[in-house]
Amino acid sequence: MIEIDDYTGWVFETLHRLPEPGLQEFETARFLAGELERFGYEVTSGVGETGIVATMESGVAGPVLGVRADMDALPFEVGGKIEHIHACGHDANCTMVLAAARAVAARGIARGKLKIIFQPAEETFLGARQMVASRLLDDLEELVGIHLRPAQELGFGRAVAAVYHAAAYRIRALVKGRPAHSAKPHLGINTIDAAALAVNAVNALRLDPLVPHSAKATTIRSLGTAHNIIPDRTEVVFDLRAQRNETMDELIQKVKNAVTGSVGTLGAEVEMEDIGGVPAAVYDPQIIATAEAAIAEVLGEADAPIINPGSEDFHVFTLTYGLKSAYLGIGADLKPGLHDPQMSFDHQALHHGRQILEKVVAKRLGQAG
Repeated sequence: MIEIDDYTGWVFETLHRLPEPGLQEFETARFLAGELERFGYEVTSGVGETGIVATMESGVAGPVLGVRADMDALPFEVGGKIEHIHACGHDANCTMVLAAARAVAARGIARGKLKIIFQPAEETFLGARQMVASRLLDDLEELVGIHLRPAQELGFGRAVAAVYHAAAYRIRALVKGRPAHSAKPHLGINTIDAAALAVNAVNALRLDPLVPHSAKATTIRSLGTAHNIIPDRTEVVFDLRAQRNETMDELIQKVKNAVTGSVGTLGAEVEMEDIGGVPAAVYDPQIIATAEAAIAEVLGEADAPIINPGSEDFHVFTLTYGLKSAYLGIGADLKPGLHDPQMSFDHQALHHGRQILEKVVAKRLGQAG
């Protein structure tokens, strides 16, 4: 049998050569499912299209604990073609979870139930919701996630029990006006002008400065038909971020009010569409304490939690089910940063993550025998 450290390296190299976009992680899922079946898990594939849920039962009452990793890669233009690259480290996340699942299977669990979850389409905010819709995770009570962290956040040999991601939300606004000959602009309603007012109105919004947040236009596109016609339609997409869910709720409403009111001053109308989002992190003190104890046993001590303005659809699971959860961050000397096609990291960090996950599972579910 391959030694656990050799196995971890082999899994990473295999997954790194299988970069696939969200909801198309077919080869990735096939490999992961095959390994989990070999370890003795009850495996369900095709969850939320390409996701995997692998279950180990103890037969004894206890918590239902999930351990989750994301599978998808990111698209980049290389030599004029779109290529997918594991530039966010999802291959590493899957490696740590699969290697931990192997070690846990060798020892078994003493109580409760373990669910190993490989989730598709994290980058597009689709995967978690589609897995929730499958109803295969309805019995979850606790959930642990894991992700490599960039060097700017966390050095090699360090780890945190909680990465506090922000909520993210996107709103598409279609501004509608009236066309006219550009020589007679007074006869039309110029939706570019109206969209500009909307952008400025959103930029002028003010919320509690003690809670990190932002709202800004990230796409603006006139749908006019010719350069000498006043455009009667313009599309604007707004990206919203907030460190707390209640702040996000307030921000969404204020953005919609600002857009509606501002375009109305020119006589334009607007149709708004919510095009997706994910909630901010909400964690459980007990699970965080468990993860911190596991980190201390592997690395000596846990670092302080990280506040991160990025988003993660891991938190869809937590808020949908009301789970007790934690999200581990693993230092890996990762440079130059996540979502950079040249991203690299110290592969020894994979062993740290695997060992920490093993200990978290043992602390929550025990070991058989």
